[in-house]
Amino acid sequence: MDWKTLQGLLSGVNKYSTAFGRIWLSVVFVFRVMVYVVAAERVWGDDQKDFDCNTKQPGCANVCYDHFFPISHIRLWALQLIFVTCPSFMVVMHVAYRDERERKYRAKHGENTKLYANTGKKHGGLWWTYLLSLFAKTSFEIGFLYVLHHIYNSFYLPRLVKCDVGPCPNVVDCYIGRPTEKKVFTYFMVGASALCIVLSVCEIIYLISKRLVGCTNKMKRRERYVRPPYREEDSHCTLPVRDLGHDLECKPETKPDFKPDFKHYPLMPSHRLLKDDLRASAPNLSCST
Repeated sequence: MDWKTLQGLLSGVNKYSTAFGRIWLSVVFVFRVMVYVVAAERVWGDDQKDFDCNTKQPGCANVCYDHFFPISHIRLWALQLIFVTCPSFMVVMHVAYRDERERKYRAKHGENTKLYANTGKKHGGLWWTYLLSLFAKTSFEIGFLYVLHHIYNSFYLPRLVKCDVGPCPNVVDCYIGRPTEKKVFTYFMVGASALCIVLSVCEIIYLISKRLVGCTNKMKRRERYVRPPYREEDSHCTLPVRDLGHDLECKPETKPDFKPDFKHYPLMPSHRLLKDDLRASAPNLSCST
């Protein structure tokens, strides 16, 4: 397996990741890939040859080795690294899809137009793709740890195992080569995998929390824009709001009854008074017969 090619492909994910994602990628390459390439392959390279049984029965040692080691540690870890790192390519492919859409949009509407403000920014569908990749990585990590725990009995490698599987004639004692060294590397790889799980869970919590805070702030800005702020002078209370106590009630202002001022606004005479005055002032026009 060419680990340099895998490193080159995952390097593109680093610029789209959060701080937790960058730490996760560093842990994968430094504490898992490098340890796997440099030391783990040599430790488990001759595990079957060093598996020694106290019998010369043909096929007994091979059957006992297959019984106690159904999956080799080194191959299981290689498969785990492949499955864990593959979900990160979902983000790279989604960004490449956005870049292609952006290129076609500019070719159709002009070079000064933009479909995305930033194709690598985690908004919309890319946010969901990134979150889905985190869930997939965490699920693969937990699944492989469970398989390793189930097969090898709590990651423990004994010095001596007793085998009674045919074609062995009776209970045969078999010895594992360098069990302490293999046990140390097993615990180290399990610890690195557990650390990656913690980082992935922290990144999931960080992404969801950041999204919730952003949505809450957006709703607050929208409410502030729709509903104007409260002003004290708009209140119809007789007292300001700051002077009201818990036992005071807000009473609306009432205007006093209107009473005209006759001094400034004298009343005009009525139509009847005007008629009587005219009769009184008119001369007696009656003529004698």
